[in-house]
Amino acid sequence: MTDPFLDSVPEDPQRTRSPERSNETAQENEIELGALWQGVRRQLPWIALVTALTSSAAFLWSRAQPDVFEASSSLVTTGNSSNIGAINSVVTAAPLPEGALQEAMRGPVVLGEIITRVKKESALPAELRTALAEDLQQELRRRDVTTVSLQNQLDFNGNGIYTVSARAGTPEAATFLADLTAQSLLNWDRGRALSGVQRAERSLRAQLTEVDRQLAEGRQSDLERQTLIASRATLQRSLAQTGIQAEGVSGSLELVAPAVLPLDRVAPKPTRNAVLVGLLTLLLGTGIAALRTVTDRTARTEDDLLGFGLPTLGMIPRLRRREVVFNGIVRAARLAGLYEAIGFLRVNILSRIGNKPGQRVMISSTAPGEGKSSLTATLADGLAASGQRVLIIDADMRRGTQQEVWDKYETQHEWVQLTGQNGARTLAEALKDPHNVQVMEAEPGVHVLPAGPGMHDSLSLLNRAPLGEYLTHWGQGYDLILIDSPPLLALADGLVIGRHVDYVLLVVEEGRTSLQAIRQSLRRARNANVNVLGFIMNKVNPSGQDGKTYSYGYVPRESKG
Repeated sequence: MTDPFLDSVPEDPQRTRSPERSNETAQENEIELGALWQGVRRQLPWIALVTALTSSAAFLWSRAQPDVFEASSSLVTTGNSSNIGAINSVVTAAPLPEGALQEAMRGPVVLGEIITRVKKESALPAELRTALAEDLQQELRRRDVTTVSLQNQLDFNGNGIYTVSARAGTPEAATFLADLTAQSLLNWDRGRALSGVQRAERSLRAQLTEVDRQLAEGRQSDLERQTLIASRATLQRSLAQTGIQAEGVSGSLELVAPAVLPLDRVAPKPTRNAVLVGLLTLLLGTGIAALRTVTDRTARTEDDLLGFGLPTLGMIPRLRRREVVFNGIVRAARLAGLYEAIGFLRVNILSRIGNKPGQRVMISSTAPGEGKSSLTATLADGLAASGQRVLIIDADMRRGTQQEVWDKYETQHEWVQLTGQNGARTLAEALKDPHNVQVMEAEPGVHVLPAGPGMHDSLSLLNRAPLGEYLTHWGQGYDLILIDSPPLLALADGLVIGRHVDYVLLVVEEGRTSLQAIRQSLRRARNANVNVLGFIMNKVNPSGQDGKTYSYGYVPRESKG
């Protein structure tokens, strides 16, 4: 059997948005700085813990790395050069174009010479020589040299300083490698100038050979022969001058300052690395927490519920699961000292509904697991403690839990006659025989009508029964009737029951119930003419509410003497 009410609640996602829905959407998209800070602050313990762990790991990892020392030597370059064809005692290489020296150092000529010299250096330990040579060989193959490096400070004319730096595992090795690299660059630069002289020498020798060949043939006239002899003498003089120039050839680079033995290592730096990793982790963690807060659409504070236009009647703190498992929710609430929280909730409810006896209050939620059944039991216990008689009706006939909640409090219960003689002891049976009903005495002042075994056709049973008449009949002699209903978004049962009660309280679990689910529940309740009195925020973390929750630790002062 279908509920005719369900046909009157269409929800077409394509229909035109009303101004009210537009306002709801705008409120949903608003992110306040205060809420953003609250979201980040909730994650601060985890952020601090992860930051401490990553910083410690970075520190320990850095400490485990081998020491690295760096030494530097300096070369100077000038733009002065001379033509190799001129008669000079010194031939200087042409100025280097920008970037040429860096490319040379990464090439096989310079780096190959460095590798060869490193392998032969007896002053270094054999293990260190092998490691350095292998590292340099790998860098040569990758064309990515990091063991030795070169920086320059040049002017527009190409004159300036080149700084050669080298890194190694000991100060002596770093100094040797820096000086060796500088010397290899000087040798390469001198080789540039020498190659020009050698080309000139080869050209002169070729010309001299040709003149000798012509003279050997002897076919020339006297004038031609005298000319060849004179040319031969000139070529011999030029060849002699070229040999002299080869002895005095010079590159464009000169050594300014050899490397000095370093005193301190340049790596690793555990403290610096730990601080940098810690700062990066802190920034990353804060960013993730802020992003989660921005994308979080759950109710976390009372302020999140203000936009729905209904009051928050109570904020009930979260209990330890261990205490609930061993003692039951009612006794655990007493042991945890929730009198203030339940007391505020009781006062807020009664101040709004008045003292008229027999009023019916339904307690529901948006989804299962948000604590509505436990809250119903603890509220009934608080009302009974103030001298009121309360009837709890477990109307969740699919998954009723009131029987289980009170069995944890007291295993043996007495059954009292609610109406008639003997009769039904569950709501499912009571709806079929409403004039003969028994209820369980959970504690003095609290009677419970359990839901009974789970059933699938609970909606048809509720639709057939004149529920309002039954509740009026059963509520005689009670100050308040608390009805534990199914979640509003899970089943239509709650909306059917809600039309026969005076007020509805919606339980919201902190950090779990989504604002969209609350909005949808209120829309369905409004369309069904169900009177929602307000919210109860359940399972609240007191430390995360910025001092806005009740003073659970405000205990009486002990007398002295």
